Amino acid sequence: MEIQVSAFGALCALIAAIFLILKKVPPAYGMMAGALIGGLLGGVNLTGTVELMIAGAKDITPAVLRILAAGVLAGVLIESGSASVIADTIIKKIGEKRSLLALVLSTMLLTMVGVFVDVAVITVAPIALAIAYKAKLSKPAILLAMIGGGKAGNIMSPNPNTIAASDAFDVPLTSVMAAGAIPAIFGVAVTYVLAKRMVRKGEQIKSEEIISKDGSTLPSFAAAVSGPAAAILLLSLRPVFDIAIDPIIALPAGGMIGAIATRNVTRLTEFAASGLLKMSGVAIMLIGTGTLAGIIANSGLKDVIVAGLNASGLPAYILAPASGILMSAATASTTAGTAVASSVFAPAIMEIGIPALAGAAMVHAGATVLDHLPHGSFFHATGGSVFMGMKERMKLIPYESLVGLTLAVISTLIFGVFKLFG
Repeated sequence: MEIQVSAFGALCALIAAIFLILKKVPPAYGMMAGALIGGLLGGVNLTGTVELMIAGAKDITPAVLRILAAGVLAGVLIESGSASVIADTIIKKIGEKRSLLALVLSTMLLTMVGVFVDVAVITVAPIALAIAYKAKLSKPAILLAMIGGGKAGNIMSPNPNTIAASDAFDVPLTSVMAAGAIPAIFGVAVTYVLAKRMVRKGEQIKSEEIISKDGSTLPSFAAAVSGPAAAILLLSLRPVFDIAIDPIIALPAGGMIGAIATRNVTRLTEFAASGLLKMSGVAIMLIGTGTLAGIIANSGLKDVIVAGLNASGLPAYILAPASGILMSAATASTTAGTAVASSVFAPAIMEIGIPALAGAAMVHAGATVLDHLPHGSFFHATGGSVFMGMKERMKLIPYESLVGLTLAVISTLIFGVFKLFG
């Protein structure tokens, strides 16, 4: 007999997980504890609850393996200086007069080629601070420019969130990446308009906050982009020529090519270890996410949400972006939000006639709407990158949400309303 958790229990699981994360419990433990509490309060005994948690963690394992493999590429990009070169080149080419647009595009490209959003913002931040000091731009303006660009790039990247959506809906990674391209253009435009309106609002940069960098040992731009270009080329063989190269092969291969191109072959092991360290936190968090997803997926909560949408008269396809938004709010993470929403709601989304790619794209875009809430690490890491105070950082949340909502709305128009792809 199938174990079923009540909708009340699943809701308690989410509330408990959010509460524990807010209390600074590591997210993986917070979600595991939330899953345990939710299962027990949802009418399942201890043994049954643990079984559901383990089953949920098993379902997320393929994504975890691919994310760990992606650590090779991420490590090479960051440790070789390639990420800095990509950002610096874009900013120089566009020019300081259009510095805000340059910041948007540089963080977009960094996340697009496989750098985490928070790491991309931290990488670009020293350049942004120096430019903003000269041009008298405010901290909120430059941080919003970087975050908005990062969100746009993140929905068309080989990052963990995209991998999670690709796995759950069983569609090629490159297809999910390509599905984010048009929404990303709109996201960039909205980010730039909002950032321009904030150039004189909020904290200004102080001279002591400017960080100088040594660029003498950095690779060329061509060498810097060679790794991610090779990885994306290998991944694109599946949709273009029906030659399946799994991300678990393509992403490390891209990293190795990047190490060769940047003349860092002897340091590849060191770079891979650094990338693994960066990915291990995400992988561990996703295992915790899997336990929470195991409880929610086997509960009545998704049925309650579907029934609520039907009763409201809203179209059925709204379930896809709405689930991404709800789960990103609960976890304050694009990756965890996408993983939970995809693994829990993918069957229901496809049952109501939404094609797999369309569902993956809308869930993924929805997960960018509230991934920056204060109970997640992204909020604090990005604020710290520009030495921004807590109150000022809080004021940026509505603007970030508007950028994420733009991505979700455009994705929903394309894949839900007009059904242009998928």
